[in-house]
Amino acid sequence: MQNRYRLLIETADKKGLIHKITGVLLKYELNIEQNNEFVERDSNRFFMRTDISGIARENLFDELREILGADSEIKLIPAEKKRVVIMVTKEHHCLSDLLIRHKYNELEFTIAAVTSNYDNLRSLTENFDIPFHFISHENHSRESHEAELIKVIKNYDPKYIILAKYMRILTPNFVENFANKIINIHHSFLPAFIGANPYKQAYNRGVKIIGATAHFVNNNLDEGPIIAQSVLNVNHTHSAEDMARSGKEIEKLTLAKALRLVFDDRVFIYKNKTIIFES
Repeated sequence: MQNRYRLLIETADKKGLIHKITGVLLKYELNIEQNNEFVERDSNRFFMRTDISGIARENLFDELREILGADSEIKLIPAEKKRVVIMVTKEHHCLSDLLIRHKYNELEFTIAAVTSNYDNLRSLTENFDIPFHFISHENHSRESHEAELIKVIKNYDPKYIILAKYMRILTPNFVENFANKIINIHHSFLPAFIGANPYKQAYNRGVKIIGATAHFVNNNLDEGPIIAQSVLNVNHTHSAEDMARSGKEIEKLTLAKALRLVFDDRVFIYKNKTIIFES
C-alpha cells in the first residue's frame, strides 16, 4: 500500500540541491506529487516542501542527512490529521466555527479536547462529543493554574494548541512546554493595537481598516511569527462595538485559513517570521 508523506527541508542554499534531493527520492522509488521551494536570500537558507507517496524506508532519512549536512532540518511527516487541544475563555465564535469544521471534516485535524478557565462553553463543546475541561483560574496563582492546564493538555499529546479567543497571557514556562505548537488568533492587524481592547484602540485612532492576525505564540505579547492576516474596511460611522461585531467574522476566517496551512505542513518558522507555501 502506498503511503503519503510531506518532506520538509531547511538547509544552507547551494547549487544542485533540488537535483540531489529528488535523486534520493527516485532511488527509493518515492513519487513526487507536488514540490515547492524558496531561498531566503538574506541568510542564504533554502526551504523545500514536497508531497510524496510510496514507502519511506529507514535509510532515506540518513541519506538525505548525508547530502544536506549537519546544519539541516529534515522532517518526514505522514500526511494525516493533526491532533489539537483548543483553549478558550468565554467567547464562542471561534470555537463554534472550529467545532463545525471538525464535524464536517473541513480541516485536517482532530479536536482531542477543549479547556477553559470558565465553564460557559461546556454545553456547546459537549454537544459535539468533545471532552471539556474547566480549570478555574480563581483563587490560584498563574503558575499553579497553568501547571494544571499543562498536566491536562499533555495527557492528550496534541500536535498543536489552538487559542480560540483565550484571553489570558501565558507565562514563559507554559510557552516553553509547547514551543512552536501554540497558535493564537488576535483581533487586530498586527503589529498594530497589541494587547487588550484592540477595537477600542482602533476606534480611537480613527482607522479605515480593521483586521485579524493568526500567529504562533512566543514570549513577546502578540509578536510571534505571523501565519495569516485579513482586513475589513470601516469608516467614521462604525463604533467600537460595530468593529468588534464585524471583527468576529474576520477572526473565524483568519484562524481557519491559518490552521489549514499549518495542518497541511505548509508553514516553516524561521527566526520570528514564517515561510509559507500556499500552493
